[in-house]
Amino acid sequence: MIKYAVNINGIDVEASYSEKDVNEIFIPLLKKLGEIRKAKGRRVIAMLAAPPGAGKSTLLSFLKNLSDTNDDLPEIQVIGMDGFHRRQEYLTSHTTIVDGIEVPMVKIKGAPITFELEKLKDKISKIASGENCGWPVYNRLLHNPTEDALFVSSDIVIIEGNYLLLDEDGWRELSVFADYTISIRADAELLRKRLLERKIASGSSYEEAQNHVNYSDMRNVSLCLEKTKKADLELFI
Repeated sequence: MIKYAVNINGIDVEASYSEKDVNEIFIPLLKKLGEIRKAKGRRVIAMLAAPPGAGKSTLLSFLKNLSDTNDDLPEIQVIGMDGFHRRQEYLTSHTTIVDGIEVPMVKIKGAPITFELEKLKDKISKIASGENCGWPVYNRLLHNPTEDALFVSSDIVIIEGNYLLLDEDGWRELSVFADYTISIRADAELLRKRLLERKIASGSSYEEAQNHVNYSDMRNVSLCLEKTKKADLELFI
């Protein structure tokens, strides 16, 4: 196993990947993106969609590290859709309906409605057109995005997010910008455990974390597992 440690959105994460997966899945994936880039002669966008807690950001960080340390692999840039979370002050001052009850939007933070979808579409459209531009990043310790924390300039860009391949109105149009798509599927109970650990690591008590995960995060897990469109590459953990 290959051990990999990284800080994701303000939280230290340790992951491990098998040499078999690295050699038979991840390296061929990066080479495939390089081939698509060469064939199309323009910027290439790949989209990775997966449920909360599936390790999307960690995996892309690992792929970036592979790219940076292997001269035989193309240069890539990895970015996420979490920077398009609505700001905390918006979520605490607006409400929505859940199971027929009006609740503060912050209670379901992470649901599709709590993202700025049109802003996300606009940014992805600019990147797909070849424009170099700023990109926001979400910090779990600050509970808010930081605007233009990254600058997108690579010829191969991989975007990760829960809902990039969501088969629902508004969201399903995002994948039109993708030259290649990837999805991750996982057992719901494994994801629940990971989400609890992540919520506690970001400062919540066990009780607070359990309440949020059970009420909000697991709804989003179910949505992703049930309504993610078929991808070019499907991974299972």
